[in-house]
Amino acid sequence: MELALLTGELGCRVEREPGGFRGGDGDRTEFCGGASPPASDLHTRGHLAAHLPGTAFHPYDPEQPESVAVTIGGTTYPFRKGDVEYALVDRFTPEESGAPVFVVAGRSSLTNLTATRFLRREYGRMAREPASVERFCLLVRVSGIAAYAHHRAELARDVTADAFGTDGDRRGR
Repeated sequence: MELALLTGELGCRVEREPGGFRGGDGDRTEFCGGASPPASDLHTRGHLAAHLPGTAFHPYDPEQPESVAVTIGGTTYPFRKGDVEYALVDRFTPEESGAPVFVVAGRSSLTNLTATRFLRREYGRMAREPASVERFCLLVRVSGIAAYAHHRAELARDVTADAFGTDGDRRGR
């Protein structure tokens, strides 16, 4: 719902694609809200793998300290349910497409909601953070979840170079 509000504010027409959607959107801008966790959403997982090779979402494993964490460019950001969680907010244009893709990928629906609301509220400031508004990946930190739910978020850092790869690979524009 929050993505629909954001797209409406941007003057876009919203069309919902079924969960089994495959392929690209051609000349239509795509807003892709990651499922909980992103690994369970094939389209989000495909975008992350194809265009953000420097990102990794760790699977749940109670024996591992990095269980459910996200790693970007070798730096791991922990998942502490009810306390601190992270979400990626990114934009890129696949080479096979004429329009951009926006992805919001967190580890829970609450984190995705918070990151989307943060983007809506802070888009002016966030647009000044990355070197380019055409291709970016921002890490949003959601904290104090037990007390604030989806109302407390901050820009943790611009992770564009690490997320898209530092080897000069320009997959996506």
